[in-house]
Amino acid sequence: MLRAVLPSSDIFEKFRIWKLIMSTFAFSSTPELMFGLYLLYYFRVFERQIGSNKYSIFIVFSGTVSLLLEVILLSQLKDTTANLLTSGPYGLIFASFIPFYLDIPVSTRFRVFGVNFSDKSFIYLAGVQLLLSSWKRSIFPGICGIVAGSLYRLNILGIRKAKFPEFVASFFSRLSLPSLGNSTPPAPSRNIVGTISPNTGRRAEASLRSQPAPMVSSAEPSEEAIATLVSMGFDRNAARQALLHARNDVNAATNILLEAQSH
Repeated sequence: MLRAVLPSSDIFEKFRIWKLIMSTFAFSSTPELMFGLYLLYYFRVFERQIGSNKYSIFIVFSGTVSLLLEVILLSQLKDTTANLLTSGPYGLIFASFIPFYLDIPVSTRFRVFGVNFSDKSFIYLAGVQLLLSSWKRSIFPGICGIVAGSLYRLNILGIRKAKFPEFVASFFSRLSLPSLGNSTPPAPSRNIVGTISPNTGRRAEASLRSQPAPMVSSAEPSEEAIATLVSMGFDRNAARQALLHARNDVNAATNILLEAQSH
């Protein structure tokens, strides 16, 4: 009779929600750990594009929504132990594939044995490997993450405009791969399709001119690499100078421009 009066406790015990929540913080096998950490490391690029605060919102939203979807899935499949789903932050990882597909441009293309590839192909291959690592046990949480990322992209309840207090955003920034926090300063108040003021471009050029001459590459940057940086909101001339100083490395050039912008 007491159990009938406390249905919420029965549900909590039945689906072992606490176990499901804790399982998102650790991978179940070494291969999953390797591919998962690689993707988490790469997807920190979104923090540079939208800023630490909005990226923290993305982490919380994608993790919470994917967790709720997993609970609904378990209830529909009558699984009472939560063993149907593999452990790991699948919600965050696969939610990140939505902005990766829509917002990150291709910078280089190449062919291997007659098959076309791009610099994004390796990320997709790592994602497929992680998605299929435990078959159904990893496919289900991966799909939940993709749905969560799609809902964020659709700006459900205006989530993309939400912001945390700065101390909360700082906590999430340190919590999520803190070793990257010092090397990739977040971009203030702009998104991937945003614009940067002319003053920022001039500051970037001035900062680049102050760099030591030996760092400059003699090879002219490719139009694709310049277009990639321009699509992220940087001035074209500043993007070209950054690529010269970074020896045509797009990621390193992005860091140079962001550092110049923060001064």
